[in-house]
Amino acid sequence: MKHRVKRREFIRTSLIGGSAVVAPTIIPSRLLGAEAPSGRIQVAAIGCGRIAREADIPGVLAAGGVYVAVCDVDSKRAELGRQFIQEWCRKRNQPVPKIEVYTDYREMLKRSDIDAVTVSTPDHWHAKPTVDALAAGKHVYVQKPAGRMYHEGLAMVAAARAHPECVVQFGTQQRSSRQFYQACMLVRNGRIGPVKEIEIGLPTDPPGGNPNPMPVPPNLNYDMWLGWTPEVPYTEDRVHPQNGFGRPGWLRCEEYCCGMITGWGVHHVDIAHWGMDTELTGPVEITAEAEFPTQGLWTVHGPYHVEMKYANGVIIRIRNTYPNGIRFIGPEGWIFVSRGAQKATASDPTTGTQSLRALDASNPKLLELPANPSVRLYESKNHYQNWLECIRTKQRAICPMEVGHRSTAACNLAHIAMKLRRTLRFDPSAERFVNDDQANAMLKLPMRPAWAV
Repeated sequence: MKHRVKRREFIRTSLIGGSAVVAPTIIPSRLLGAEAPSGRIQVAAIGCGRIAREADIPGVLAAGGVYVAVCDVDSKRAELGRQFIQEWCRKRNQPVPKIEVYTDYREMLKRSDIDAVTVSTPDHWHAKPTVDALAAGKHVYVQKPAGRMYHEGLAMVAAARAHPECVVQFGTQQRSSRQFYQACMLVRNGRIGPVKEIEIGLPTDPPGGNPNPMPVPPNLNYDMWLGWTPEVPYTEDRVHPQNGFGRPGWLRCEEYCCGMITGWGVHHVDIAHWGMDTELTGPVEITAEAEFPTQGLWTVHGPYHVEMKYANGVIIRIRNTYPNGIRFIGPEGWIFVSRGAQKATASDPTTGTQSLRALDASNPKLLELPANPSVRLYESKNHYQNWLECIRTKQRAICPMEVGHRSTAACNLAHIAMKLRRTLRFDPSAERFVNDDQANAMLKLPMRPAWAV
């Protein structure tokens, strides 16, 4: 912890224009993609499912990266991932790369010609590949959240600090969308006065799912897919579709995902933290209620209400009844921001509302930024392009691991409060609950040793 980056120093080095170099003076050339054809950064995909195909892989390709390997514990999906990349390049008259296919990412990480990896796996498989990739000297783009439980985020932060030569981009891509940047610039420059409250609206997931055991498909390494989570019988609704790339069942099973509180919550809490300047801390008090299914395979929360208080006095309220987005509230009015009609994947729920625009305010004048704003935030126009550019320039990405962990952590704490149904006090510096052994025990769940982080 003696290498912890002080908050003010971190923010300063993250600003556009005059960013400090946060890396060793001499870096192996392969870490900068110098050995790749035409200097392009050579990337490997860990996970070839829905989010990889619809977001991460095409995002990196469009930003100029080149994939040289793919990996998935489902060999059919791994092969389809190879075909997807090659067809993407073929359709755009780009050179079609030779791509090696793996089913164990640890073997893939041994390759010295791989500069970087994208981690597009289920939530409970975000931490270990990230930690292992950083140990192998690879840059990492990792999907949110920072694992299924709080402990995994801590491990990912520790690995990122231990390997500062590697650029980590956390997958909260809303930071690289214009309206979210504008909203946070307006709030940070005092357009609504001091922030008093923040309202965050998220959708919910339905119960259901077939719990009946099924034979494990021969193309799936199910034991590895389970990873550190308990050994349980296979059923397709627990994992992912064997035909197609629809929304997978693991998103609705608490063993692997906390539900929408982390599924979308991390995105929106990240923007809330950015807007109120609390990116490297967390709530000090959390209260929550939620309904949980009592039948079927899918066990993540249904309707809920979360309230989190921060040391600066701001209260964040998260409810499924609010419009999907973030509303900053101050003495001068409110500013609301959402994705509007944008979707990260085809099966995402819509985020638009009939009464609110993607960037809206109680008074249109609140959306007018001063000509010379006193606060200037890090601006990125593309999350994947920002990651690749930071690999080349040796600068921090717009959402490094420390920030991604704190966004996830607040949602982890909200989920724990949902389960305990009582007010919890938390110390963001120690990253522990205050005098609450039961809650602290939930920060780290039991892990099967073979896959422990």
